Amino acid sequence: MADTLTRRQVLDLRVHAQQLGRAAGVLAATAVLDLGVQDTGPDGGLWALALRGVDTAALDGEALATVWTVRGAPHLYRRADLPGVAAATAPFSDADAGKRIFDAAKPLKAAGIGNLEALDAVAAAMRSVVTAPMVKGEMSGRLTALMPEPYLRLCRPCDATHIHEQPFRLAALRAGLELEPGTSPPVLRPVPGLAPAATVPPHLDVVRGYLRLLGPATPKLVAGYLDAPVKDVQARWPEDAVEVTVDGERRWLLAEDADRVDEVPPAAGVFLLGPFDLFLQARDRPILVDDPARAKALWPVLGRPGAVLADGEVAGTWRPRKAGSSLTVAVTLWAPVPRDALTEAAERLAAFRGVVLKDVHTD
Repeated sequence: MADTLTRRQVLDLRVHAQQLGRAAGVLAATAVLDLGVQDTGPDGGLWALALRGVDTAALDGEALATVWTVRGAPHLYRRADLPGVAAATAPFSDADAGKRIFDAAKPLKAAGIGNLEALDAVAAAMRSVVTAPMVKGEMSGRLTALMPEPYLRLCRPCDATHIHEQPFRLAALRAGLELEPGTSPPVLRPVPGLAPAATVPPHLDVVRGYLRLLGPATPKLVAGYLDAPVKDVQARWPEDAVEVTVDGERRWLLAEDADRVDEVPPAAGVFLLGPFDLFLQARDRPILVDDPARAKALWPVLGRPGAVLADGEVAGTWRPRKAGSSLTVAVTLWAPVPRDALTEAAERLAAFRGVVLKDVHTD
């Protein structure tokens, strides 16, 4: 069992665990779907699955479901997993719910309303309102008319009163609602008969999922990913997590992963990761990019680029420029990447988007 890992071993382990570069695979065996695949932007969830060998063009339209879960972001899951996902991604405690809903917790507390109680109240109102597909704006307006003041806020950009955003998003799955794929603004619709599972299936456990796909990690890193209190994560720490050291820092891996660290092959291949690809969602960002200026370029507050991943290393950033039926990929490289490999990765993206690659600009 490995008890000391180098940075390179950590990167190789994550690439392997996340199946980046897998030649082909089915949804049932696609590991990232256990934790959820964030579906933000045109190169979101389906592109992430394509990079892991899933033939997205051949998918049954009902095989996947899009729901708001971790951090209130839209994520893809196997439709059959939705009851387990609803249980796995629910707040661990009232304090956890308060942390996840951010500033909405303060007026609720002042009114003597518990955070979980509030989410249940919003979910109940949602179920009464959404009986057929409904655009988010209309749904929000109807909810605003139903919910009392502690649930509402003044939205200065649109000069209107709305329900707080995070309770809105985090209550949707509790209400049995999913997002219609590809809708903007979002359209929500009921999932017939959906109710949370009585217990969380082991493969959907979010703490185990983080350790398996983004480990080695600490409770603080997992809590940062979930927007949860550290003590709630610690209370659910897997019994089979073993301590390892990474660059002198204590971390933990699942025992089965620690046992196979020395067998994991070096990461290989060049990939254009989408801006919210799970590989980039690790909360120990210096492991991926240790230069502050480069980290700022990769993870700006707004308008994230994608990342060029070359043999397991983040070698630069990329942005798409679409014009009609053609695509140009603008790349800023931090390390040398073979031109032919970069072009091949860009051609794969263009094919996924159903357009023709015009050029790859590098600087």
